[in-house]
Amino acid sequence: MSFRDESDDGKDLRKPFLHTGSWYRMGSRQSSMLGSSQVIRDSSISVVACVLIVALGPIQFGFTSGYSSPTQSAITEDLGLTVSEFSIFGSLSNVGAMVGAIASGQIAEYIGRKGSLMIAAIPNIIGWLAISFARDASFLYMGRLLEGFGVGIISYTVPVYIAEIAPQNLRGALGSVNQLSVTIGIMLAYLLGLFVQWRILAVLGILPCTILIPGLFFIPESPRWLAKMGMTEDFETSLQVLRGFDTDISSEVNDIKRSVASTSRRSTIRFAELKQRRYWLPLMIGIGLLLLQQLSGINGVLFYSSTIFQSAGVTSSNVATFGLGAVQVIATGVTTWLVDKSGRRLLLIVSSSGMTISLLIVAASFFVRDFASADSTLYNVMSITSVVGVVAMVVTFSLGVGAIPWLIMSEILPINIKGLAGSVATLGNWFMAWVVTLTANMLLEWSGAGTFTIYMLLCAFTVAFVVIWVPETKGRTLEEIQSSFR
Repeated sequence: MSFRDESDDGKDLRKPFLHTGSWYRMGSRQSSMLGSSQVIRDSSISVVACVLIVALGPIQFGFTSGYSSPTQSAITEDLGLTVSEFSIFGSLSNVGAMVGAIASGQIAEYIGRKGSLMIAAIPNIIGWLAISFARDASFLYMGRLLEGFGVGIISYTVPVYIAEIAPQNLRGALGSVNQLSVTIGIMLAYLLGLFVQWRILAVLGILPCTILIPGLFFIPESPRWLAKMGMTEDFETSLQVLRGFDTDISSEVNDIKRSVASTSRRSTIRFAELKQRRYWLPLMIGIGLLLLQQLSGINGVLFYSSTIFQSAGVTSSNVATFGLGAVQVIATGVTTWLVDKSGRRLLLIVSSSGMTISLLIVAASFFVRDFASADSTLYNVMSITSVVGVVAMVVTFSLGVGAIPWLIMSEILPINIKGLAGSVATLGNWFMAWVVTLTANMLLEWSGAGTFTIYMLLCAFTVAFVVIWVPETKGRTLEEIQSSFR
């Protein structure tokens, strides 16, 4: 399929999704007066501004995830829902996200990273409106599905866009902004849910995507995507804007061109070719990390946190849950600072090891508590210990396993299979999120100690997986990372 029409001027049909905006009208006259240090600062400012705009997408992602927690009692009371009906409402975002994940890679490849984010924003807005005006469960379900679809696209596109525009020395920190924004969105939903009615909270959920859509017109398209689609002039212009008008981009341009030239954008990968190391190894690492991220049981732990707080004697579980969300934001912020200093691999090892120890503490606390009297000192001590373990688990998750799998996925997948492979990895992540959310209640009814022991063993497996298979990508260009698998 051609991306250009048949008129004489060869107008690109996707032009509205590319690099419209005031940055491209800056003249070289102003930039010629900049010193080298000023150019570096301006380059960083340009990239950071782009990241802050697309970060509205993951904030929307987090707000969607956090919305159901503070609104459960009010929605079930106002609309007369049963517990199972509300559980369906909460889980449908995962179902919608799986559908969005399937489409995300191909949408991002066809109309670009900016275009896919614009498409993702529309169902999110419609979904929040459907929830805010809901009079029965059907509108709630439709709204949740639409939100999930948009979130599924966002969860793939944003980390890929950030990785493709960021200079190598900032790629880790900027890539971690994706997960930081998710945790901020969750915390905002928890915080606002303490003060506003559930319909108003749904209306507030529209804001991130409402701001995102016009913001996308002021940032450049991914230069690597433009290069892959054969738009050489647009590609070099985009890269020049991102790096600064006085920066020599010739070396980076050549690296990207060589990488793109090695695979035609129209080429297809046969199944037999996936046996080659340059394909199966990054695929296994990228998909494996995103599956293990969810198999750690983080959604089950967060889902059960309010019950653990109640059992420990915390009077306001909603306030405590907000506090947990705030702790998660702080820990993810620390990751953003550390990831380009200590490296991705080390943080993943520390994070998954910390989760293993934390879950061991929680499992042991539940086990001992099962044999203690409900009014005994030992029971109370074990309840407090379980809270400490849950908080430690969330903190250590945020230090690496929460953010870095998305970053590594966006760094290691070869450009000619990134769309399809990224969709598969994102779909797998959302499917496991749904499985963990669905089974958490049943497992916890069976045995609290047994449930957290299962999660602990999976986290221990994650440690081994990272040690054996995951490479360090800090300080390397995307082209260097991908060529290392050959």
